[in-house]
Amino acid sequence: MDRFNAFRIHNDDAGYRAGIEPMDRDALTPGEVLVKVAYSSVNYKDALAGTGKGRILRKYPLNGGIDVAGHVVASTAAGFREGDAVLCTGSGLSETRDGGYGEYARLDARWTIPLPAGLDLRESMILGTAGFTAALGLLQMQDNRQTPTLGPIAVTGASGGVGQLAIDIYSRAGYEVHAISGKLDHFDHLKSLGAAECIDRHQLVFSGKPMDSARFGGVLDNVGGGMLAGLLPLVAPYGNVAICGNAGGIAFDSTVMPFIIRGVNLLGVASAGTARDMRERVWDHLADDWKPQHLDRIATREVTLEQLPDVFDHMLSGHSFGRTVVRLTDV
Repeated sequence: MDRFNAFRIHNDDAGYRAGIEPMDRDALTPGEVLVKVAYSSVNYKDALAGTGKGRILRKYPLNGGIDVAGHVVASTAAGFREGDAVLCTGSGLSETRDGGYGEYARLDARWTIPLPAGLDLRESMILGTAGFTAALGLLQMQDNRQTPTLGPIAVTGASGGVGQLAIDIYSRAGYEVHAISGKLDHFDHLKSLGAAECIDRHQLVFSGKPMDSARFGGVLDNVGGGMLAGLLPLVAPYGNVAICGNAGGIAFDSTVMPFIIRGVNLLGVASAGTARDMRERVWDHLADDWKPQHLDRIATREVTLEQLPDVFDHMLSGHSFGRTVVRLTDV
C-alpha cells in the first residue's frame, strides 16, 4: 500500500487539529527502516500532543504516537531485513518525526531495536515508553551499585503506567517494592503486581529534618516536588533515587545532607534520548529476567486509531488506569 491511514496532528493557520487522514508513504519523515506498524500505545505525552494541551511536537504536521512496533517492509540499513520484528520508543517519534499512530512508519535505524526473543509485538507495546522508563531507572540504579540488600525500593505515582510496570519489573528483579499512591482503591491491584506494601501518600508524613531514619533502599520517583524532597532524607546510605516524572511539581526544596552524609544519589531518567547501547540492555532485560509477569493485567484496554480521541480525553481527565495498547494492523 502506497497510501494508508494515520492519526495526524496539524498546527497551522487553520489552528491545532488532529484526526485520521490518508497519507502517502513517501510523505513519511525520512528514515532507513520502513515498518508496517502492528501496535503502538498511549502515554500521557501522546494525549497532550493529540489534544494540543501540551507542547510536544516541534514540527508539523506529524503522526502521533511515541511508541511503535511492527515488521520491516524495506530497509536500506544493514542488520534489518524484510519481515523482521522491530520496536522503537521515544527517539523523536511524534516530536520531530512521524510516530506510531499510522499503518506505516519510517524509522531511524540508530534507534530501531530488533524485537528480542521473549517478547511479542503486543507485549513490547504494553511496556512501551512506560516500561522502558521504569526499567531504565532500575538499570541506572544498579549501575550505581543498587542492590536488594540496601532495602525496599519505593515507587511513587504507583497507580500510573510507569508505576505499575515498575512494581512488576522491580519485584521480578528481586527487590522488595513499596508502592506509594493516593488511590487506595487500587491497593489490592498493586499488591497483585508484586508490591510488598502499599502506602497512602496522604498519610505519608515527613519530619522536615535534613535526614531521618532510613526507610527505603532506593526510590523511583514519578512525582517530584514535595514528595521527592520528603523521601530523600529517608533513603539508606548509598541508595539511589531515580526521578522520571514531575506530576507533583518541577521544583523541590531539600538540603545537601542526604548526599554528602549518606552518599545518596539522585539520578535523572531521560528515556526519550537514551543511548543505543543502554536501550539494548534495557530491552534485553525486559524480555528476560525483568519481564513483568502481569502484562495482561496491566494492559486494561486495546483500541484502534478511531478511538484515540476518547482515550486522550479519558487520560487527561485523570480517569485512565493501566496501559492502553493501540492496534494498527492484524498480526
